[in-house]
Amino acid sequence: MQQRHFFILISIVMISGLSQGLLLPLISVIFEQDGVHSSLSGIHATAMYIGVLIVSPFLERPLRRYGFKRFMIIGVAIVIVSLAMFPMSSSLSFWFVLRLLIGIGDHILHFGSQTWITYASPIHRRGRNISLYGLSFGVGFMIGPLLVPLVHMHEALPFIVSSLLSLCGWILLFFLPHTYPQTSEAEKIGAVRFFHAWKQAWPALLLPFGYGFLEASLHSMFPVYALRQGLNVETVAMMLPAFALGGIAFQLPLGTLSDRFSRKTMIVVSLTIGAICFMIAQWFTSPVQLTTTFLIAGMFVGSLFSLGMAYMTDLLPKSLLPVGNILCGMLYSVGSICGPAIGGVVLQHQDQSFFISISCFLLLLLLAQRPFTKFSKYFSEKHEKNIDVF
Repeated sequence: MQQRHFFILISIVMISGLSQGLLLPLISVIFEQDGVHSSLSGIHATAMYIGVLIVSPFLERPLRRYGFKRFMIIGVAIVIVSLAMFPMSSSLSFWFVLRLLIGIGDHILHFGSQTWITYASPIHRRGRNISLYGLSFGVGFMIGPLLVPLVHMHEALPFIVSSLLSLCGWILLFFLPHTYPQTSEAEKIGAVRFFHAWKQAWPALLLPFGYGFLEASLHSMFPVYALRQGLNVETVAMMLPAFALGGIAFQLPLGTLSDRFSRKTMIVVSLTIGAICFMIAQWFTSPVQLTTTFLIAGMFVGSLFSLGMAYMTDLLPKSLLPVGNILCGMLYSVGSICGPAIGGVVLQHQDQSFFISISCFLLLLLLAQRPFTKFSKYFSEKHEKNIDVF
């Protein structure tokens, strides 16, 4: 893959991250101003991730048939049209369908771009390229909430701006070459292999679920909590990116430390500090205090997905790594569905407990690592014998 082609791909992924980072808090703010119940708002936010789960089993065949370029063009086109249609109606059901379609379109884009990057990158650059891919999405997701205040100029303006940016990314796709993947072995993967992967690496697989839960809950439900505490939309839009910024800044250092001090140690440290941060945030009311807490929490739990992926790789034999990667993506989506729904229910019944509920969730993830502690070394040593060395 040429460098300019790789640059085009990560640029489009950044725009996709911006759209997702904008939509979650934007629609939550609009719903809160319109008097929509927080529990309904949380359930509504799951639409995007439901779309991901719906479309996931059906993506491999069209990718092989149409190739990477045409496949992603279809996905981004779905996102553009869906974003442009938001101002046409304020119906909750209509917006739910649009968010569902955006989830489908975004996942088509990400599945195509991820597969292309891993397929075309040489082995000595594969890790670097995937890291840059994740970093570009994180930067876009961090920038997204900064566009929320455009809603004060006109409610349709943020949707129009996001749609136009996606259109620019869609045009860039036409500069990519037509490339087709090799025949995938994914069709031969049976349910038994999924069971074995889960059985051997379930503590690691819980971490992508936890990251999806945390990320979606914060971006969807924190704006509702903050508005009820008397903060304005502009302040909320400036606070939310702090969590993503912490994750971006510390992702590489945490990964390096996990190589040196063991993945399990860094996971325990990260979950502990994250739980403490959100526990402390319960007593903070100042925007500066909350933003600082978000930044510190993001520095540690903002890397749960990548730490979980690395830990899963340590625990599984090479033959089960494809299954493990599929499970990571699916569990991230499930967590992203559960986060806003549960957060909305908490806000509906006891909005003062929002941060406490997040802290308790992180403590549960921490406890889930402990029963596995004495087995992790056994699994790693057992499977290491079966893994080919490059």
